[in-house]
Amino acid sequence: MTPTSDSPTETFSKLFAESRQALLRYIRRFVRSSETAKEIVQEAFLRTYRERDSIVTPRAFLFSTARNLAANEIRHRRTVERDALSSADELSGEVEQESLESGLLRDERNRLIQQAIDRLPPQCRAAFTLRVFHECSYREVADRLGISVKTVEKHISRGIRETNRYLQLHYGATRRHYG
Repeated sequence: MTPTSDSPTETFSKLFAESRQALLRYIRRFVRSSETAKEIVQEAFLRTYRERDSIVTPRAFLFSTARNLAANEIRHRRTVERDALSSADELSGEVEQESLESGLLRDERNRLIQQAIDRLPPQCRAAFTLRVFHECSYREVADRLGISVKTVEKHISRGIRETNRYLQLHYGATRRHYG
């Protein structure tokens, strides 16, 4: 004798077979991700199965549950994105602040070094500047200034010594090597 009415499990099996693909397409339109849609549909079927004995219209319950899960996913994404943007803005503000401070310190350091270099005799200053800031070799400096390599070495040595001395005496700066 066959039962006149399907059991809740049989009803659920039919619901799964008849509704799965349509539900996947429906949810995918909301979440715009096949993987996320599959996860939501699976969860919706699981919740529908758990409540199968108390549900009057299983298909409506299934679609409603899936739609609510999709809405929760979308809200969660927006929250995560908003938090990420907020964190990025905070980080950007910190980076800008650090950049501003670093820039000011760099400018001050450069100003102090320039003052020290400006105090050097002209030929010594030219040799020192070519070597340190333009990264010319001793030979290139000698050729550009029309002096011997030995004289360039003396100018560079004097430039380093006097620049460091100036910074230490006037600004308490730590000894740095510029050559």
